[in-house]
Amino acid sequence: MSSWAIVAIVAILVWGVIQFVKAANGVTRDQHGNETLAPRQDGRTAAELENARRELDDLRERIKVLERIATDAHSGDAREQARIAAEIEALRGLPAARTEGTDQ
Repeated sequence: MSSWAIVAIVAILVWGVIQFVKAANGVTRDQHGNETLAPRQDGRTAAELENARRELDDLRERIKVLERIATDAHSGDAREQARIAAEIEALRGLPAARTEGTDQ
């Protein structure tokens, strides 16, 4: 078999797989050849799909926050902020600072 015949067979197989995946996902063609996504037939309403999308967006935001917490705690800036916060708390505990606060 020549190499061109192998290329042709592979191209036909790839085209077939693409057509199968399109059909499985509900992509159809209209009379003008335009591909459109067929409406879902799984019984879910538009409101349910919108709620699922909103929940997915909320979960993505939570993941972003968790990633930021996990990575920011180990940065140099976070260590510096923690050191400054510890210094402030230590200064709040000094007796001189308490007597100044009661005079006002």
